[in-house]
Amino acid sequence: MSNITQKITNTTSSYMGSAKQVIGEKLGSPDMVASGVAQKTQADNVLREAAAKTHAEGHGHNVVGQAQKKVGSLTGDKIMQAKGEVNDAIGNVQRNV
Repeated sequence: MSNITQKITNTTSSYMGSAKQVIGEKLGSPDMVASGVAQKTQADNVLREAAAKTHAEGHGHNVVGQAQKKVGSLTGDKIMQAKGEVNDAIGNVQRNV
């Protein structure tokens, strides 16, 4: 499952869990409330884990990009420098998603 699909699925699940909790409260159903809370909590945890993983991957791309730019600059390798710029940009996007 792609990151975007996973994000949509878990965001939807979080909202459904919230709705289930509210409906359970209105109907006086503690089982439905508990089920909704559990569903929302699980979905929110998955979303936080995915965000942390993407953020860490972004830092990795930044480190690689900075190294490639530096090595390319020292050796006069313009292709290496360009790859470094790309990796650095990818890392910035990943860290800010």
